[in-house]
Amino acid sequence: MLEIRPNCENCNKVLPYSSKEAMICTFECTFCKDCVETFLHEVCPNCGGGFEKRPVRPKHLLEKYPVSTKEVYNPVDIVKHQDLLKNIGNNTL
Repeated sequence: MLEIRPNCENCNKVLPYSSKEAMICTFECTFCKDCVETFLHEVCPNCGGGFEKRPVRPKHLLEKYPVSTKEVYNPVDIVKHQDLLKNIGNNTL
């Protein structure tokens, strides 16, 4: 089950369970759509994989399946990320 983390790892933007701005990679690294598109160029800085829109957990299931309260805030080093982008080229899968 997805954790549904509450914030963007890069800019710390709040991303509640119902956010349509949340993006995740295969390891559930969570970033806002703005960071993914403009800063990360659709490449996860942690694993080098791509992103998908995070699904919204249905409100009626929140009590039974609560979302994570674990905040991860680790701003991306732009120089390292640019190196990663160069090393993997356009093939992120």
